[in-house]
Amino acid sequence: MATRKKAKKAKKAKAKRTRKPVKPIARKKVRAVKKAPAKKKAPAKKKPAPKKKPVPKKKVSKPAPRAARAPSKPPKPAKPAVAPAPAPLVGEERVGVVTHYYGHLSVAALKIDTLALRVGDTIHVVGHTSDFRQRVESMQLEHESVSEALPDQEIGLRVTEHAREHDVVYKVKV
Repeated sequence: MATRKKAKKAKKAKAKRTRKPVKPIARKKVRAVKKAPAKKKAPAKKKPAPKKKPVPKKKVSKPAPRAARAPSKPPKPAKPAVAPAPAPLVGEERVGVVTHYYGHLSVAALKIDTLALRVGDTIHVVGHTSDFRQRVESMQLEHESVSEALPDQEIGLRVTEHAREHDVVYKVKV
C-alpha cells in the first residue's frame, strides 16, 4: 500500500481592515439675532378695593340629642398582640417555647421555661399551624450534645416536622 502524503492547506492571508478617515461635519454658522429692547410701560394707577358689606352671622343651633339605640351586633373583643398559648392536654406540662427554626438542619431552638427535658422524653409541639408529637433523640447546648436541659437554658432540639417560632413545647407524662 502506498502511503499518502497529507496535502498542506494553503493559509489565507488575513485581510487587514483599515478605517476610513472620518470627515468633519460641516456646521452652518448661525447668526445671532438681536432682540429689540422691551418697552417700558408707565405704571398703572391702582384702583381702591371696593368696600365689603359685613355679612350678618347666622345663629347655629345644636341638633337635638338622639336617643341611644341598642347596637345590632355586639362589638368584637380586641385581639391580643400575641396569640394565647394553646392549653395543654391532660397529662402534659409546659416545657418551653420555640424561639427559632433552622429548616436546613431540622432543628428548633428551644427556650426551656419550667421543667427539665431529657433525651428519651416524649414532647408535643403545638402552634398556630403545627401540632405533632415526637421522642427527644438529640439535644445540644452551645454545640455540645447533652442528655438533660434545665430551666432558663436555650437548646437546639432535632425535630421530625416543621416547628415555627412561638410554638409551645409540652412534655407528655406517661
